[in-house]
Order: sequence, then C-alpha cells, then structure tokens
Amino acid sequence: MAEKVKSPKMSRREFTKIVTAFLGTVMGAIMGIPIIGYVIDPALKSQESDAWISLGPLEKYPIGAPTPFSFTLTKVNGWERTTTSYGVFVLRHSENESDIKVLSNRCTHLSCRVSWKEPEQTYDCPCHDARFNIEGEVVYGPPPHPLDTYAYKIEEGVLFINPTPQEA
Repeated sequence: MAEKVKSPKMSRREFTKIVTAFLGTVMGAIMGIPIIGYVIDPALKSQESDAWISLGPLEKYPIGAPTPFSFTLTKVNGWERTTTSYGVFVLRHSENESDIKVLSNRCTHLSCRVSWKEPEQTYDCPCHDARFNIEGEVVYGPPPHPLDTYAYKIEEGVLFINPTPQEA
C-alpha cells in the first residue's frame, strides 16, 4: 500500500504568526532607520577647519602699536555647542602688508590673558608676573615659549586671520 503524502498545509495560527512577524519587522525598520540616522548624524558631520575671521580694514590698525581685537567662535561637536571668546593683538611694523604680526593674548604658561602696557612696551600677564616684548618673545617669567601667532591674509584691504593659533 502506498503511503499518503501530506501536503504542506499551514494552520491559521502559524500563518498569523508569520504575517505578524513580517509586518512588525517592516514597521520597525521604517521607524528605526530614521531614528538611528538622527542619533548618529551629528557625529558623522565634518568640522569646518579653514574658516577665516575678518578683523576689518587694515588701516584701522596703527603702525607700531599693538591693537587688541576680540572675536568668538562657536564649535559644534555632535550635540555639544561650545562658544569661546578669543583675543589677539595686531602689530603693524610698516605700510608693507607682509610686515604684520598677529599675536594671541593668551600667556603660554597657563593661558591667562595678557595686556599691553604702553609705558613698558611689554605684554604683561597678571597671573605669574610674566612679560613679553612687543614681538611676543619672553622677557621675564615662567612661560615656556613666545606668544602664539596667527596666520593672516589681506584681501581687498581687509585683514583676515585663521582662528587656529600657531605655536611660536
């Protein structure tokens, strides 16, 4: 006698389980992929690194006297937004556009802000009695190296600096 071959029939319960699992997976993917993208996106964005800061027209900086200038930068790192204030001294030695020095106003010892003292012709740090000459070189005190400088460029009579200081 020949054996009866069973046809692969599925019960209603099995069919409902398979369809429910399939539809749940599709709905989860439709909702989950945008949520994952939203959470991961800030970490994947690249930072702007070559932004130049305008310090205004070159003629507003007198020759032979350091002129202070302040600016703020906002950096976005993922979900964190940080705003930092910076200061520089612009020193023009002559009318020549290549004879300019842009110095940081941060002491290289512990990053205290230095100020220009006209009578002494020095930048003085109030924290540890450090002194720098007009070129930013260490005259007295604990700083390990001269004041940091900024790269600059002049376009159509306007002075721009790269906001990343360069160690002297």
